[in-house]
Amino acid sequence: MAFDFKKEYKELYNPSNKPSIVSVSKANYLAVKGKGNPNEEGSEYKKAIQRLYGIAYTIKMSYKTSHHIEGFFEYVVPPLEGFWWQENTTESRSIKKDEMSFIAIIRVPDFVTLEDFYWAKEEATKKKKMDFSKVTFLEYDEGLCVQCMHIGSYDEESATIARMNAFLAENGYANDITDSRLHHEIYLSDARKVPPERQKTVIRHPIKKS
Repeated sequence: MAFDFKKEYKELYNPSNKPSIVSVSKANYLAVKGKGNPNEEGSEYKKAIQRLYGIAYTIKMSYKTSHHIEGFFEYVVPPLEGFWWQENTTESRSIKKDEMSFIAIIRVPDFVTLEDFYWAKEEATKKKKMDFSKVTFLEYDEGLCVQCMHIGSYDEESATIARMNAFLAENGYANDITDSRLHHEIYLSDARKVPPERQKTVIRHPIKKS
């Protein structure tokens, strides 16, 4: 049976709808950075997703090619994730979506090296005839965070975030959102298939002792 990150790391990918504190260890990701309204047709964000999945599935299916990845095991591609921010503010979301910046990411297993990543970029470019130059290899140590399952549309996240903030205040913690520690979302629902009111998104914020 293929390794499934969502099942093996339930504390990271399936939290309850009540805020909780979690320590997130260092992990490797495919990443694309961009800016602009993610909902617009042809947006940087939608192109970023296409590029990420192109590389992610090239790595996943590498065992069917001549490229041997040491320690490889079959796995399910983890869910799409994203860091979001707006310049000159610590607000996690803003109605000024045109000014939003993002880093779209997909986790890769620890056995994936930089050499494997560069091979996948070259392989995907040849096969898919696309430009994958914006995809980078990101090693990220998220550390101590508060997280909560949000059920509903992305535009209604503020209520869930308010509950997270109240939980922090009650337990002696504070948000620690900075230029390098960002508002984090993990998308467990396919927005093309699941209606907004049923969409499941993990919201995660970096924290520190207050």
